Amino acid sequence: MSESSTVVAVRGAVQADRNSSEAILDASEQLMLELIERNSLTPEQMISAIFTTTGDLDAEFPAAAARRIGLNEVPLMCAQEIPVPGSMTRVIRVLLHMNAPAGFKPQHVYLGETRNLRTDLNAAQ
Repeated sequence: MSESSTVVAVRGAVQADRNSSEAILDASEQLMLELIERNSLTPEQMISAIFTTTGDLDAEFPAAAARRIGLNEVPLMCAQEIPVPGSMTRVIRVLLHMNAPAGFKPQHVYLGETRNLRTDLNAAQ
């Protein structure tokens, strides 16, 4: 990392249609591709990613979708969200750490109904 770059994190979320391997992989892939596009990312810029799912999604690891799109050298980890009563169901979240130019403004991505998780970002999407 050069002096003109910095480490930043970008967030995102998506809701899977159902608890199936295909639905989790498809939603996770859509989320990652949108994060990559909106932030003009290359795999070389990515430091690591932490994926979480709500407790009702256990048919697949969301990180497998990142591998499916070629992020084979990026360290990935999956975890489960805290089961907060009344929270949105079937949600996949990601926290992606990356190297970026100084002054870079991350474009967070909340797709579909997950926009309601971050109403403060709705105008930016």
